[in-house]
Amino acid sequence: MPAPVSRFSSRLLVSAAVVAVLGSAALVPAVQAQIAGAPVRDGVPTLAPLIEKAVPAVVNVSVKQDVAANPLFNDPTFRRFFEMPDRLPKQERMSAGSGIIVDAKKGYVLTNHHVVDDASEITVTLKDNRQFTAKKIGSDEATDVALLQIDAKDLTDLPIGDSNKLQVGDFVVAIGNPFRLGHTVTSGIVSALGRSGLNIEGYEDFIQTDAAINPGNSGGPLINLKGEMVGMNTAIFGPNGGNVGIGFAVPTSIVSNVMDQLIENGEVRRGRIGIVIADLTPELGKSLGVTQNEGAIIQRVEKGSPGDKAGLKAGDVAISLNGKSVKSSADLRNRVGLSQVGSGVDLTIIRDGAKRDVKITLEKIPEKQEVAAIEEREALEGAMFADPEAGDKSKGVVVKQVQRGSAAYQAGLRERDVVAAVNRKPVKTVDEFEKALKDGGRQVALSVKRGDEDLFLIIQ
Repeated sequence: MPAPVSRFSSRLLVSAAVVAVLGSAALVPAVQAQIAGAPVRDGVPTLAPLIEKAVPAVVNVSVKQDVAANPLFNDPTFRRFFEMPDRLPKQERMSAGSGIIVDAKKGYVLTNHHVVDDASEITVTLKDNRQFTAKKIGSDEATDVALLQIDAKDLTDLPIGDSNKLQVGDFVVAIGNPFRLGHTVTSGIVSALGRSGLNIEGYEDFIQTDAAINPGNSGGPLINLKGEMVGMNTAIFGPNGGNVGIGFAVPTSIVSNVMDQLIENGEVRRGRIGIVIADLTPELGKSLGVTQNEGAIIQRVEKGSPGDKAGLKAGDVAISLNGKSVKSSADLRNRVGLSQVGSGVDLTIIRDGAKRDVKITLEKIPEKQEVAAIEEREALEGAMFADPEAGDKSKGVVVKQVQRGSAAYQAGLRERDVVAAVNRKPVKTVDEFEKALKDGGRQVALSVKRGDEDLFLIIQ
């Protein structure tokens, strides 16, 4: 069973084991090689000057949260039986995390949404032990970013670097408040970039690092060797919530965007195109006659959405947004989701082997948007297909029945759908449909007509 992904603000009562590790002279060359190019003191490489400048910008964030009492306490009979008072004292829970001063003049402090969510009181403690009650400017659950403000003088802020310039193998340093021990520094490298699919947040584009990150590091900075913040630590992957060398940070490309919107609006106002998308794989691209190995296939275009108004169609392949290549469906979703309502985007698509540039004006995401998820499945069990009946104007194979909960249902097929093509090759009979599935490879794309709506379902 894979280890769980955990957020890691720490609770007030934490039991932690302190393990002493004895080093040896044999480790010195490895350490020197690891931080080659760093400042040297007494002939030995050191990160101390960098840390000395960065640590004052890192704060401890303590949070009080009101906790709902046991529902049994609301029963007057229960209270009388146990001789409990009619009015019970308010229950509170304490938790702690980390934060980053990003604007010394205005007192802005970044941290994680999950650190300050539902907080009744937020206290920020500086490196010099000064404490301030913080005001929450805004918070965004989908990216796990929150912005606080404190009224304080003589603050030190941390410069924000460009996470887009990071490469796997770059040295990084994590600073935070693990287990409420106070300012703690760990180092490592960038292990991977663009991590998604962890089901932590709504918009995932994480930096993965092996710098030791533990409970309480939430909201602390991940910095490069220039002393710039390139990410904000938010989660770990490991058993029992402990560090095993796999940590995740929200890149500054997302953090800065969210912070600007929180300052301007107090919230993030996301734009939308109104499409359902999936990853373009090399195998599927070959089946569709697309030479690109990266991109996002449009499976569905919502009627009346910005994408529909701009002329997008199911089966289009998005390969570029605002001049920058689209790597995957998650990449496109993240970048659109971080664009503001009313802004215009330039989307480059491939349709029938030809590139097209489409200009789209993003609209607000409806508060109760109901878009059916279309998931990939390995087969079409649970569905029955038939040739169109005589006189039927349907141009394709008719889906006569779909068993609820079956693989076909999960893949997005519904009763009375019409499968018009497999990998863009028209099919008019069940025999043609079966042959096309057999010839289509592991992944196939079905062009489906549902009423006046066109769908593009990916089956494997």
